[in-house]
Amino acid sequence: MPFAIQHERSAHRFDTRVDGAYCELEYTLAGDVMTVTHTGVPTEVGGRGIASALMQAAMDVARAEHWKVVPACSYAAAWIKRHPPYQDLCA
Repeated sequence: MPFAIQHERSAHRFDTRVDGAYCELEYTLAGDVMTVTHTGVPTEVGGRGIASALMQAAMDVARAEHWKVVPACSYAAAWIKRHPPYQDLCA
């Protein structure tokens, strides 16, 4: 199931709504380093790959922008370990 993920650049956030539930990935940006600080998916819509889709969207933007990534939240760190093609982005 594809999710309609928006990148709110000015707010340093990727987000989507699934069945009315707000899901987000927040980050900070210092120079060319994106630090993923939080991923949040409510339990009522969990288990559908939403957090993974948010991470992939963030990582795709990081690659396009030539940013390095610091996976500061536990989900981001685990996701990167499971997705070797993105490990080269780690700062």
